[in-house]
Amino acid sequence: MSHEVLQQLSATIKARRLAQADTSYTKQLLDAGFEKCAKKLGEEAVETVIAGVCQGERELANEAADLLYHLLVLLESRNVPFEHVLEILEKRVGTSGLEEKASRSDK
Repeated sequence: MSHEVLQQLSATIKARRLAQADTSYTKQLLDAGFEKCAKKLGEEAVETVIAGVCQGERELANEAADLLYHLLVLLESRNVPFEHVLEILEKRVGTSGLEEKASRSDK
């Protein structure tokens, strides 16, 4: 499996906008609005932190997958293309995290 799985998942989430809500959890989330999507992302973030501190590798990996899915749903709910996130990350490659954070605080 490659990194392209996130791009495929993002495309699937986008396509779910046209699905029936009774057959798609993603569609239900999107129909509930970006506030609900953000709340779900927050819940998944907390579960990921708990797994990172108190649970095993498998549980952490499962929670991380849920977190990534819900992040992509939130991005779609706000019409933020996943490609924009990838472009930002690509620009950051080779830049120290400390430098990158400092450059954001100057703005």
